[in-house]
Amino acid sequence: MKGHLLLFGIILLLSACKKDDSEIDFGFDYFPLEEGHFVEYDVKLIFHDKNLNPQHDTTHFRLKTVIGENYIDNLGRTAKKLYRYSYDIQTGDLLDQRVWSTLIDEQKRGEVVEENQRKIRLVFAVNEDKKWDVNAYNTEDEEIVYYSKIGAPKTINGIYMEETTEVFYDNFFSLVDYRKMHETYARGIGLVERNFKDLTISNFDTLQINKGTEVHYKLLSYGKE
Repeated sequence: MKGHLLLFGIILLLSACKKDDSEIDFGFDYFPLEEGHFVEYDVKLIFHDKNLNPQHDTTHFRLKTVIGENYIDNLGRTAKKLYRYSYDIQTGDLLDQRVWSTLIDEQKRGEVVEENQRKIRLVFAVNEDKKWDVNAYNTEDEEIVYYSKIGAPKTINGIYMEETTEVFYDNFFSLVDYRKMHETYARGIGLVERNFKDLTISNFDTLQINKGTEVHYKLLSYGKE
């Protein structure tokens, strides 16, 4: 009788563990990879150099990203093609088109290969204990990032998102340097915002820019083709 009770207890324990594992929310839907899923952005790239004319040069365009078909990458992994189309913000004319790639590797890392640079954009499960190096698999300098504001609602360009999370890259301010960088991801959409500033400044004044770059992405629309 005692043996039967012990066996029954073990079965209940294993069943509970299995149920708990199945109910873990890893947050994969912050990094959707369904073929045909698209996101459009308003993009501004700003280049600063006080020794050039103009000193502040802005490129403004509309960017559309589309999840494409499966393919086998150079590491033998099944990845997705990531199509990127840049359009003139005024005329709608196609300016540029490129193919990157993306995947969730080993159910742990949301990766994007950008111009042959493999970057870890998200890690799973999504929680505030996570820290990682975006450039762990490329030759660029180490860049440690972390999650913040997980599950927070956000509205961008009139589009309400019930659950988002921010990835903070850097926040540094000194006499001559100003770096402030973060991305926002939304469930079911993916990247919805990117604000990167990496500037050299004068006398703690962020408006006295000597040199540097800014990258700004803002969600315009999303859907399925």
